[in-house]
Amino acid sequence: MLPPLKPIPIKERLSVLFFEKCQLDVLDGAFVAVDVHGVRMHIPVGGVACLMLEPGVRVSHAACALAARVGTLLVWVGEGGVRVYSSGQPGGARADRLLYQAKLALDDDARLKVVRAMYKYRFAEEPPQRRSVEQLRGIEGARVRALYQMLAQQYGVDWKARNYDRQDWDAADIPNRCLSAATSCLYGVTEAAILAAGYAPAIGFIHSGKPLSFVYDIADLYKFDTVVPIAFSVAAKPCQHIEREVRIRCRDAFRQSKLLERIIPDIETVLSEGGLTPPEPSEESIPPAIPNSESIGDVGHRS
Repeated sequence: MLPPLKPIPIKERLSVLFFEKCQLDVLDGAFVAVDVHGVRMHIPVGGVACLMLEPGVRVSHAACALAARVGTLLVWVGEGGVRVYSSGQPGGARADRLLYQAKLALDDDARLKVVRAMYKYRFAEEPPQRRSVEQLRGIEGARVRALYQMLAQQYGVDWKARNYDRQDWDAADIPNRCLSAATSCLYGVTEAAILAAGYAPAIGFIHSGKPLSFVYDIADLYKFDTVVPIAFSVAAKPCQHIEREVRIRCRDAFRQSKLLERIIPDIETVLSEGGLTPPEPSEESIPPAIPNSESIGDVGHRS
C-alpha cells in the first residue's frame, strides 16, 4: 500500500503547464500524458499548481481524482489558452475562510476597506478619500486604460482598446490575442492559489456577480507587473505561434517573480484590512472522530 498523498504547498510548485492533443490518465500509479502514438510522458502533477487543458485533450476519471487529491487545478481552455471554459475544484475549502470572506463582502464598510487596500497595493498610493466602491472601480478602470495605452506606446504596438468578439476569435487583433493568452495563465494560477487557501473564487470585492470575481480581484494586483508587459512585447514582434510564446514567457516570469509565494500571503493581507476578525468555530461543532494527520500543503487543501 502506498502512503496517503499530501499536497505540496502552492509556493513550492511550478505555476502552470499546458496540454493539447493527448490523453491524461493514471497508469502504473503515475500521472501521464499519452499521445496518439501511445507514448507516455510522466507529469509530476503534485508539483504543478494548474494544468491548462486545450482542445484535443481527454482526461480519465482516475486522472481527475488524482489531480484533486494532490490539489492541482484543472482548467479547460481554448486553443492557445485564449479562452477559459471551465475549471475543476483542486481539493477542498475551509468553511471558516469562506465565512470570513463572505462576511467581509457583505459588510459595506469592510468591503470598502478591502477595495481601498487593493487599490493601494496595485498603484502604490493611497486611493482618493470619500469614494464608494463603484467610484473607485471607475477610477481604477480609467487608470488601467491609461496603462494599456502607455505600455502600447512603450513597445510600439498599435493599440485601440481591450475589446474583441469572443465568437469570432480569428478576427481579434494580435495585441488582444496576446493579452487574453497572458491573462488566462495568470487567472489559472491565481484561482489555484485561492482555492488552495480555502477561499471562494466567486465572492469578489471590486468585481462581483461572476464565477471568478475574486480571481479577477487578486489577479489584477499583479497583472501590470507580470503578464501585460509580456503580452505587449510579444505583440510588438509577433512570431508564428504568438499564444505559445506568451505562455512560455508568462511561465518563466511567474517563476522569476516567485508569484506563487506571494499570492496567498497577499490575500490574507488585503482581507485583514477589512478590520473584521475571522469567525470563531461554532459551539455546536464536533471534532472529527478520526482527525486528519498534519499536511504540508496549504490550509485549504485536504490532507
